[in-house]
Amino acid sequence: MKAMVIAPHLDDEVLGVGGTMAKYAAQGHEVYVCVVTKGAPPLYREEDALVTREEDRRAHEILGVKKTFFLDFPAVMLEAVPRYELNGALLKLINEIEPDEVFIPHRGDMQLDHKMVVDAAMVALRPKYEHVVKRIYSYETLSETGWDVPNTVNEFIPAVYQDISAYLDKKLEALSKFKSQLAEYPNPRSLAAVRALAMFRGATVNVEAAEAFSLVREVR
Repeated sequence: MKAMVIAPHLDDEVLGVGGTMAKYAAQGHEVYVCVVTKGAPPLYREEDALVTREEDRRAHEILGVKKTFFLDFPAVMLEAVPRYELNGALLKLINEIEPDEVFIPHRGDMQLDHKMVVDAAMVALRPKYEHVVKRIYSYETLSETGWDVPNTVNEFIPAVYQDISAYLDKKLEALSKFKSQLAEYPNPRSLAAVRALAMFRGATVNVEAAEAFSLVREVR
């Protein structure tokens, strides 16, 4: 099986799907990651972008990611990118990889980049092309999911749980590589917060640790 994780920014994929990626890789599946944006001037320094990208590579090596793709669209400025360019870039990559499963952010996330990436991904994932993805899941990202205006549209409602009890430590090890992004608890982008969420999601289904996903579409 091939799984593809689409991340608006570096570390979103590890926060939301890190344990599942490690589990899939250990089971012999191919795991691919697409990082859509890159910190660019004038908002970000080029040298900082190089640091975070290297952190991402180290994290992916720990998790067993087969290949990482960087699309280099401008972070926090996606609204300035023509929609056809973003849609086309994701479609091209999906056609190249031909994944069986795709993980996308939750559209109710507060960050506008997340919403735009979801919309572009769903355009690229329309089941009308030669390759049809069998399952699409949305994942939660601490510090983004649940912080937008509370309403029924923005609510993250998980229906699928991956038991990551044997892979939580590996997920936390991978996250620890993002020294430029992590903070101390109670900041949501802390190792303690990530562990707490995994334990809570696990308790929901009576396992030690889990990652939760919303099922967007499944083709049997």
